[in-house]
Amino acid sequence: MDFKIGEIISLMMRTLPFLVFRFLIYFGITLAYVLLTGVGAGIGYGIGMIGGEPGAFSFFGGLIGFGIMSAIAYLLREYLLYMVKAGHIAVLVELMQGKEIPGGRGQIDYAQSVVRERFAESSVLFGVDQLIKVVLRAFNRMFFTVASFLPIPGLRNVVKFINTVVNLSLTYLDEVILAHNIRTRSENPWASSRTALILYAQNYKTFLKNAFWLAFVIWGLTFLVFLVILLPIGIIVNFIPAVAGPLTLIMALILAWGIKQAVIEPIGMTALMQVFFKVTEGQQPNPEWENKLEGVSKKFGEFKTRAMEWERENPSTSPPEPDPKPPESAA
Repeated sequence: MDFKIGEIISLMMRTLPFLVFRFLIYFGITLAYVLLTGVGAGIGYGIGMIGGEPGAFSFFGGLIGFGIMSAIAYLLREYLLYMVKAGHIAVLVELMQGKEIPGGRGQIDYAQSVVRERFAESSVLFGVDQLIKVVLRAFNRMFFTVASFLPIPGLRNVVKFINTVVNLSLTYLDEVILAHNIRTRSENPWASSRTALILYAQNYKTFLKNAFWLAFVIWGLTFLVFLVILLPIGIIVNFIPAVAGPLTLIMALILAWGIKQAVIEPIGMTALMQVFFKVTEGQQPNPEWENKLEGVSKKFGEFKTRAMEWERENPSTSPPEPDPKPPESAA
């Protein structure tokens, strides 16, 4: 493994104000999920009493409430990326570079000022992030398979399952590339993201190896959280006997998701940040992998177009300083 759990836990403790901030944000979202799902189930239960099928109506009422909250959460995703995720990335990058950052509420204000310096508007950051995700999905489908370094003859379904789990642990890579933008102090987020994608591609085997181990950490913690909260949620929901089964499961899943987003996700994100910074140190983008990315995803070419447009619209933009260290051979 190229990530160090001890250092990650230390970074989490040093960014505790941001963890609390994340927890409050995602707890609020989780609570809204629970309330809307519960209200929907209660309304459905009342309607079902008229028709003599309270259980069925309650289940579908809860499902409708869940769907409404999912739509609201979808609309909030740009704000969450700009104010919460990118801010936490900013303070983590500063700490990993040995810089001192404020504590308490000042840490959140400091982080948001760093994000605004690199991405003037949330729409810019959101556009960069969405395009990164599209390219990463296309690349990972083509190159990421556990069988490439862990052959398991005759167990195709097992390998397929492991691949799925590993790919889920790679969902933080777009945030890692945003961390590269902040770390390099790039004034052109499209150009620096393009460079970071190439560096990622030419080291993909190292990321695959680390993602394999990270999957056990992230999903093991998530499953443990789910089991811990399942019992108290079951006791609370048991006051509505007709829907105790399905509603217990839904609420436990929602709460587990909230805790994962607030506390467990930063662990996975920081681990991959460690890996990226370590393995790409001193490397230069390899034209061969640039061509491969262009072949894998047409969207990758948009980064060059957007970078040129950004330079035209921001004449003061200057390219990032070249790494003074001699380039190392690609992994």
